[in-house]
Amino acid sequence: MKRHIIFLFGLGLIVTACAEKERAESEPAAKAAAPATEAAQPSEPDESWRNAGFLKHMHRHAEKLDELNFALAEGDLEAARMPAYWLAKHETYRDIQSEWLPYLYAMRTEAEAVETATDLETASAAAMRITVQCQGCHASAGVSTE
Repeated sequence: MKRHIIFLFGLGLIVTACAEKERAESEPAAKAAAPATEAAQPSEPDESWRNAGFLKHMHRHAEKLDELNFALAEGDLEAARMPAYWLAKHETYRDIQSEWLPYLYAMRTEAEAVETATDLETASAAAMRITVQCQGCHASAGVSTE
């Protein structure tokens, strides 16, 4: 029964982890310069991170987390260690925004917990905490996982 729950959790993660609602790609009309008396408008959020390299790197995270969860669902703690190792030790993407670093560090800590776990229950709990960190980072970045 526990394996079935872990498998369903991993499957749900696959469906939600990489999905992103399509955004309308409309360009705002050119605006005339605002009068000096008008209050300054806030600047557009920095979305320079939305590039193919970064998205590919994040999808790699999702793939490794899927591998980890599938291994745990199969009851194979040893097979879960390899993707956990990658999540814990891989090179950080060069343009990651500083406000996301706490999620990255916490995700790595939990991945190390999977690596060193001596039983499936401990590893599965750490894997769930990895998912929580991923979701927190997605929320911080304004990325929908629905």
